[in-house]
Amino acid sequence: ERNGQMRGAGEADYTFGWDNKHVGARILLSKSVLVHRVQGLQVYKGHSDNYICSVIPGAPSSKARYTPGGLLFKMSDSNMQYVTSTSFLLLTYAKYLRRSRTAVSCGGITITPKTLHTIARRQVNYLLGSNPLNMSYMVGYGARYPQRIYHRGSSLPSIASHPQRIQCTAGFDIMHSPTPNPNLLVGVVVGGPDINDMFPDQRSDYEQSEPATYINAPLVGALAYLAHSFDQY
Repeated sequence: ERNGQMRGAGEADYTFGWDNKHVGARILLSKSVLVHRVQGLQVYKGHSDNYICSVIPGAPSSKARYTPGGLLFKMSDSNMQYVTSTSFLLLTYAKYLRRSRTAVSCGGITITPKTLHTIARRQVNYLLGSNPLNMSYMVGYGARYPQRIYHRGSSLPSIASHPQRIQCTAGFDIMHSPTPNPNLLVGVVVGGPDINDMFPDQRSDYEQSEPATYINAPLVGALAYLAHSFDQY
């Protein structure tokens, strides 16, 4: 516990992203409290409860914004990373709460594992197409998905169709072209829509159209848990 304080355990974090993993570490340490009854790590469970309450719509201590269509919105730059990571953490905490037969109290509101499961599932469903635009933000999934993602390998022609060398600056002409990307990056998730659920599908709008491993990675865990627990809620 002393080492934890030296490494930021006492700081209030409400976002899990590419450059801050404190919340994830606290959720993991909370397993020792909830499942293994290690009371010496209770401070981490307290932090985890605070994080959970911060993303619950309508909770007194909620700090999260949601789009009109229901998507968690943290910031405009690659917002979907926060959607996938939050969904993964909610499902992970729901698993620990379910095993310990407990819930989280958010200012008098009882948050059960089922509640966390429902919120996470709605976020994943939005990502995959249940949203105002009926667009999947995973390339190659569903009838409608981003066609002009901000990715050099996906947007430039392949050597088979364009054997000549492409100069570095030539890529800018393609970046601003309305033509769909010739190379489909199946499975990648882009930054996603804005606070109003709008998505322009333009390469130059990299905040919304750029895919990243830190968007996809947490989604793997969320999808695995949702598939495993399909008939449990």
